[in-house]
Amino acid sequence: MMKDTLIAVVIPSYKVKNHVLDVISAMGPEVDRIYVVDDACPEGSGDFVEKNCGDPRVTVIKHGVNQGVGAAVMTGYLAAVQDGMDIMVKVDGDGQMDPALISLFISPIIAGEADYTKGNRFFDLENVLAMPALRLFGNAVLSFMTKLSSGYWNLFDPTNGFTAIHAEVVRYLPLKKISKRYFFETDMLFRLNILRAVVVDIPMAAKYGNEVSNLKIKKIVTEFLIKHLVNFVKRIFYNYYLRDMSLASIELPVGVIMMIFGMVFGAYNWVQSISFGLPSTSGTVMLSAMPVIIGIQLILAFLGYDIATVPTRPLHQRKINGSKK
Repeated sequence: MMKDTLIAVVIPSYKVKNHVLDVISAMGPEVDRIYVVDDACPEGSGDFVEKNCGDPRVTVIKHGVNQGVGAAVMTGYLAAVQDGMDIMVKVDGDGQMDPALISLFISPIIAGEADYTKGNRFFDLENVLAMPALRLFGNAVLSFMTKLSSGYWNLFDPTNGFTAIHAEVVRYLPLKKISKRYFFETDMLFRLNILRAVVVDIPMAAKYGNEVSNLKIKKIVTEFLIKHLVNFVKRIFYNYYLRDMSLASIELPVGVIMMIFGMVFGAYNWVQSISFGLPSTSGTVMLSAMPVIIGIQLILAFLGYDIATVPTRPLHQRKINGSKK
């Protein structure tokens, strides 16, 4: 099956001049096309590849203006789809990702088990120890937020940029709406969940060399929090109210309302009790505690339902089978 599947690699290039040729040279024979997308790199990485790389599989695409890593990947995806590629693998040009793993990333897609695969550096606990402490903590926090906003509770390491996707899925993605910069891996998961695509984690080792990251954590924390919240609200509205309704559609709003009511009512009576020196009655305590307890139970029930409804049937298989009928 792999022989009949055309594989493309997309390499977004921005300040990776010192590593990109090594990345290209490491591509195995399973790769049919390589798209190097120069995102207005100040080092001229696109020109550098054209002058120094003789691999006939390589096509260099240049952005006139820097648009962000997400935009560079989307440009590569579109070029690959137009050239008739079946699966696109995104590999960074900084040397952190081992091209030898490409076959592992594309195998679940070829086998019809997934629409999209992504790396997970947290699978092997011993390899996790090689990860810088700050990056380890940041990824743990981002992973939890991504589970909430994307609905893929079975995934971890959301910012891992080593990914593969079926061309049929790319055709259904709203590429113009996907975040163009560093949030794009996470935003991609949100968009895939809306399509009910199957996403699978691929275990891989963390690899760090002398590369320099262009991501500045302090600058993106607030932006990421806001975007996660927006995606969470949009996903809940679309999946539980616009496209479908279930018991979970009732559990979430009722649970939130009851919990907030109990907390506000309890806080108000506690302040009143402190101010006037009057003890709270057992009825007041119960009227405060019970809504909170029931509200939490309803929210947990909603989360249980949400976790149980992670997509399991690949989108590209549904589309292919549907077209044959």
